[in-house]
Amino acid sequence: MNEDAAPDLDAATRAALQKLADIAQPPPVSWIPQTWGWVVLALLAAALLLWGAWRWHRRRVRNRYRREALAELSGIEAKLGGPAGRVAAMAEAAALLKRVALAAWPREAVASLSGADWVAFLRKTAGPSSFTNEAAALLDDAEYQRGQAVPEAAERAFLAAVRRWIERHHVPA
Repeated sequence: MNEDAAPDLDAATRAALQKLADIAQPPPVSWIPQTWGWVVLALLAAALLLWGAWRWHRRRVRNRYRREALAELSGIEAKLGGPAGRVAAMAEAAALLKRVALAAWPREAVASLSGADWVAFLRKTAGPSSFTNEAAALLDDAEYQRGQAVPEAAERAFLAAVRRWIERHHVPA
């Protein structure tokens, strides 16, 4: 027996099958918002997103000198070895500190500072806890101790203070 052959149907069944229609489907839902409120909300969200991206970019550009200084400080910390390396690292870190300050503030306000005035400036711009008394003493005496070795613990504390200052200093607008 052939399975493809249509079974014999009576006339009433055949007439009922011919009257059948396919299932009626509703039209697809539109992606366009039906009210203006959603459009306004979407525009406000897009504007807020653009404003946030612009602010983030501006902040990133303004803080580029910090990222570069922190990368250079990491290189200085990696060079710590013997006593001679610590003396060189001390001088490089002190110079880096001055260069960072010159990048953030006008030259007239920073270039002439040295000694206690320089330490006071560093503490004023990043908070008194940014530079401990030991780190301040090492910075103050750094130019006079060119050939003298500094203990490694003191050197690491000084470099930590330099890192804290670079990360935390605040430049007034």
